[in-house]
Amino acid sequence: MDPLMLGALVGIITTLILFCGMSIGIGLLLVSIGFLALFDGLSSLSLVPELFFGKLDSFAMLSIPMFILMGAAVASSRAGGDLYSALDRWMTRVPGGLVISNLGACALFSALSGSSPATCAAIGKMGIPAMRERGFPDSVAAGSIAAGGTLGILIPPSVTMIVYGIATETSIGRLFLAGLVPGLMLTGLFMAWSLFSTWRQGRATAALIPVSYTWRQRFEVLPRVLPFLLIVAAVLYALYGGIATPSETAAVGALACLLTAVVIYRMWQPSKLWGILRDSTRESVMILIIVGGAGVFSYMLSSLYITQAIANSIIAMELNPWLLMLFINLFLLVCGFFLPPVAVIVMAAPILLPVITSAGFDPYWFAVILTINMEIGLISPPVGLNLYVINGIAPEIRLQTILLGSLPYVGCMVVAIILLCLFPGIATWLPNMVMGAAT
Repeated sequence: MDPLMLGALVGIITTLILFCGMSIGIGLLLVSIGFLALFDGLSSLSLVPELFFGKLDSFAMLSIPMFILMGAAVASSRAGGDLYSALDRWMTRVPGGLVISNLGACALFSALSGSSPATCAAIGKMGIPAMRERGFPDSVAAGSIAAGGTLGILIPPSVTMIVYGIATETSIGRLFLAGLVPGLMLTGLFMAWSLFSTWRQGRATAALIPVSYTWRQRFEVLPRVLPFLLIVAAVLYALYGGIATPSETAAVGALACLLTAVVIYRMWQPSKLWGILRDSTRESVMILIIVGGAGVFSYMLSSLYITQAIANSIIAMELNPWLLMLFINLFLLVCGFFLPPVAVIVMAAPILLPVITSAGFDPYWFAVILTINMEIGLISPPVGLNLYVINGIAPEIRLQTILLGSLPYVGCMVVAIILLCLFPGIATWLPNMVMGAAT
């Protein structure tokens, strides 16, 4: 069978299996085993265990459960609420300071947890009721938190960037640096839209009335927040300064966050510690099974010459590079609507990397573009994980209102992608300055 036709058949069957509700990692394994047995013979199945575990046999892979444990330790404490309170108290005199505080808290908590759902839940529990009480529209209150939560997969340390680095064999430290400035830029775009939306809906007078805090109230929350921020700063300094590898910094950061949460929030009970370990283990195993299954899936595509045929056919079309990038973005958007970011990255990145590099695009710049596309999927139906997280913590706000409130932030992400296309240095300047030009 022609490899392109075979690739279309693989795509259709994979989509049907994943839509039936099966685990993504198990679904990819079943599809891979079926096509390998059918077209390469049963003898090829002897490679499946080696391929699955070989994909996970990497020292860099250790950073995934460690960063997840680091985030779980923070998310299981009251750090999110304290972070929000600190920003609210210090920015109360800034026009629209509350919505800026919420988005700023989302950005900072993203750096602590690296998880979009955890960011939405931690900041939304306090931020949404506070914004509604001060007159902010429900759409702004819910939509800003849903969008702010997506920053967790872009602002370092990001688990999705780690997965991309492992899947494409690119530098994880450079990927973290590439995502930092675009993450801050996207946070600024979110803040600008939130303030404009509040003003446009005619409730600025009620919403922007500041609440007074004494200097004592402003300083009393800082001792509970600053240690976590210092841990993140130390982890990133150790990573970028070449002091330690990503896995080593992740392990130290996880231990430091766990001990800090125990000391500051007195989480001495074994049940609370068990909850942190259980949640981080569950999420880590889910991601690692997807990575292992995708490794077998990628081998199947390569063994049947599907990957090579797709790449060669795209290159042979001799499309304008920017037209090619437009099609790739549309493809990633559609994938992000239905699949979690990790699954899209491990399946699509190895196929797309030779295509985008042959077209002259930087792989680290492309990682940021891919990640922002995945962010759009987190606040877009039918999956839209962050929308359901917000609906769960604020059930009085209709899902339709949350969706409508998040759509303008999708526009902000599209603007960010356009800016990155016009000015690639937004993503490449910092890693090139810190680590030198990529070879």
